[in-house]
Amino acid sequence: MQASRGILHKQFRLYSSGPTGAPAILTFMQALPSFKLDGQIALVTGAARGLGRAISLALAEAGADVAMGLRDLKADSGLAAEIAARGRRVLPLQMEMTSLEQITSAVDEAVNHFGRLDILVNNAGVAPDNLAENVVEKDFDYTLAVNLKGTFFASQAAGRVMIKQKYGRIINMSSQAGFAALPTESIYCMTKAGIAHLTKCLAVEWGKYNINVNAVAPTFIYTDGTKPVLSDPDFHADTVERIAALHRIGEPIEVAGAVVFLASQAASLITGHTLLIDGGWTAR
Repeated sequence: MQASRGILHKQFRLYSSGPTGAPAILTFMQALPSFKLDGQIALVTGAARGLGRAISLALAEAGADVAMGLRDLKADSGLAAEIAARGRRVLPLQMEMTSLEQITSAVDEAVNHFGRLDILVNNAGVAPDNLAENVVEKDFDYTLAVNLKGTFFASQAAGRVMIKQKYGRIINMSSQAGFAALPTESIYCMTKAGIAHLTKCLAVEWGKYNINVNAVAPTFIYTDGTKPVLSDPDFHADTVERIAALHRIGEPIEVAGAVVFLASQAASLITGHTLLIDGGWTAR
């Protein structure tokens, strides 16, 4: 190893598969881990509010240009202007996650506009609240359509692009609900557990194309979506108690930071993993 201008460098060999399947040896200089995303193109689904908004801004702050997947193209909550103010290119896209046609066209439009797609964040999700014995088919089908079907087909569309590029990062939105049962959230819990396993499946299939697939699994986060339940003092107190280590509700940017990490070169050897961002809830 040698020190150069205060930065530690290490020369090493990376073995990868060449065009004929034979090992190819690439030699290069590796600096300290980089969390920057300069020149990267990211697509975030469900970008307008809550976690999607925070993730989009964090990716832009790290240097990425951002395509925003929106349920309503006319309602971006001012996000496009905030991304542009950071000096990044931005592209709003109509992307209703129950529509396979919109998913496919949004990915195609992003690639046509920016020339490539490096990062996909499958953030869009829904969580109808109901006791298991009262769940109706409409809510069941809608939750699976957005959380599982939408995530899979957005990954498929982006994956096809990334396979050709021989590079990509996909980050899915699971939840602590995929690892711990939450009353009245049986269908939501089921889909988030499914996303964690889908993440492993895609990581194994696409690793040979230099595509990393990971997920994040947040606890309760202060967003417009959680505001109604967290405004109940008893529910809030119980939730804080169950977040066993830190005893506080999370902020959207705390999830966004983990997404930036998984999208960066600092996480280059991490794939098939679901990162719990739960303040210690599941450590109990």
